[in-house]
Amino acid sequence: MTATTDGSTGAVDPGAAAASMTITAVTDPVPDAREEARGAMGRAVEHLLSLQDVQGWWKGDLETNVTMDAEDLLLRQFLGIQDEETVRAAALFVRGEQRADGTWATFHGGPGDLSATVEAYVALRLAGDLPEDPHMRRAAAWVRARGGIAATRVFTRIWLALFGWWKWDDLPELPPELLFLPKWVPLNIYDFGCWARQTIVPLTVVSAKRPVRPAPFALDELHTDPRRPRPPAPLAPPTGWDGIFQRLDKALHAYRRFAPPALRRAAMRAAARWIVERQENDGCWGGIQPPAVYSLIALHLLGYDLQHPVMRAGLESLDRFAVRREDGARMIEACQSPVWDTCLATIALADAGLPADHPALVKAADWMLAEEVVRPGDWAVRRPDLPPGGWAFEFHNDNYPDIDDTAEVILALRRVAHPDRERTEGAIARGVRWNLGMQSKNGAWGAFDADNTSSFPNRLPFCDFGEVIDPPSADVTAHVVEMLAVEGKAHHPRTRRGITWLLAEQEECGAWFGRWGVNYVYGTGSAVPALTAAGLPGTHPAIRRAVAWLESVQNDDGGWGEDLRSYKDKSWAGRGASTPSQTAWALLALIAAGESDSKATERGIAWLVETQLPDGSWDEPYFTGTGFPWDFSINYHLYRQVFPLTALGRYIHGEPVFPAARP
Repeated sequence: MTATTDGSTGAVDPGAAAASMTITAVTDPVPDAREEARGAMGRAVEHLLSLQDVQGWWKGDLETNVTMDAEDLLLRQFLGIQDEETVRAAALFVRGEQRADGTWATFHGGPGDLSATVEAYVALRLAGDLPEDPHMRRAAAWVRARGGIAATRVFTRIWLALFGWWKWDDLPELPPELLFLPKWVPLNIYDFGCWARQTIVPLTVVSAKRPVRPAPFALDELHTDPRRPRPPAPLAPPTGWDGIFQRLDKALHAYRRFAPPALRRAAMRAAARWIVERQENDGCWGGIQPPAVYSLIALHLLGYDLQHPVMRAGLESLDRFAVRREDGARMIEACQSPVWDTCLATIALADAGLPADHPALVKAADWMLAEEVVRPGDWAVRRPDLPPGGWAFEFHNDNYPDIDDTAEVILALRRVAHPDRERTEGAIARGVRWNLGMQSKNGAWGAFDADNTSSFPNRLPFCDFGEVIDPPSADVTAHVVEMLAVEGKAHHPRTRRGITWLLAEQEECGAWFGRWGVNYVYGTGSAVPALTAAGLPGTHPAIRRAVAWLESVQNDDGGWGEDLRSYKDKSWAGRGASTPSQTAWALLALIAAGESDSKATERGIAWLVETQLPDGSWDEPYFTGTGFPWDFSINYHLYRQVFPLTALGRYIHGEPVFPAARP
């Protein structure tokens, strides 16, 4: 699938930009290969500059799966705001994503997914497709063969329960009184990762209200036996965690019948306040689609009419998640990534040789500086004395700045000669201080919260939709360590603890697990540049093991790739069709390890050159981004551009050199 352009041009002159690049002469035993790489780099610079918005930011499409589109239609059906054009455009996209076997997958080339297939099927029924249509018959037969609706995830069955297609009694209970648990009690709301927390709070209201709208049709064809849609299943033994939490769920169902009315009303009011207080300035919640749709449903059930300012702003924000395709199809993004895309694009262009004072870089830095988050958010629950500072992922998400974006934005700002030095240094200092303060007890960093490591939330019967906690990860920790090294803090005690943690987390094979990118190639491509930036020599045993692993998994065509199946089966680690972003991650690690002239690096660079399209871009249908390992995968459409350009730039110019270390 070809990336779409999200920004307008006119702020920069790509031709002048390419001409202004300073290219250092390099003596190389294979001058033709080096010149070809330099040519590919120049074309990539021009293409990336052409995608910059006039305000200074970049944003590529963020592609996930059709459950976003199906749930958008179900929300509109529930609220009574369906319109013919939206339904037609959404159905066109959903229909186009169906595979030959009748299923829908959650990532390109992946297996059919039961929940995604059920939700897509229901969306097409809402659009007027009939059960007798061949593509619908194939889908329904596949669903029945894999257990029917009863075997889908909890989220899917909640959506179906809203229309009476599933019984609320047959769903896990989620009482709103959960909000009253103090933060030291297990399963309090702050034990959940921020994305789960924002989703669960509104769902406690939905679970308590148990609404049912009239169903426009039946779904008997999706049950293995319509007379018994929920086959009985025995409880797990009470001696194990699964059995314990199943019995806890039964107790919560019993509590529902006896919950004190005054307490329940107080919990509902608390949930409403919690939701409204966290609505962002653009009307969304957390900058991501799932909490937004559930928050709108919850508030509507609590009496907020569709003309209420909170509801109006929320609904308008959802429309901004829609991407219109040339064929008229309408794809819903789960999230938007302008801060992330902009800092990565800035790094790529600077490392490719664009002058630090180039107008495109200065404009990008100006935009990033304006996006700094300067007020406390939910992270302050565990770090109440830490002053705010940092950056979020999206256009608007002041409640949840994240550690990864903050590290990468600082690395990007250090590459730009912004005219307001005082402003830049102040923002960087606040971001460094905030990242240092968000270190977890084990010496590493998670994405949004510190010490969000309780194992209990993942065991709840309700939480079968993917990762619901935010423990430290190698890729985020690596980015923070790299940033701290650039800031002259390689020997800071917190940095050294992060390095120690990273070294201990290296897999036996020599790779690192990638939490937010696929997978071991991403983790390794993050860890090696960080460790070398912090002072580890290329001869260090950990670096040599990483290099050996990368060389061992290089594809015959010279590129690197890794299938998402590696999250479930380690035998897939480093295995998959070559992609531009994953090839670039491997190259970044090899170059950082001192392997710029190795055969593996030369073959990887040659693959990037050979697969570049005439306009300077690359094609990448495969999903290389991660939301939840295996359960929710992402194709960042700008990854195919920024990471190959970064790798080509460092291959030509070497590792970036920064000013003298700051104290």
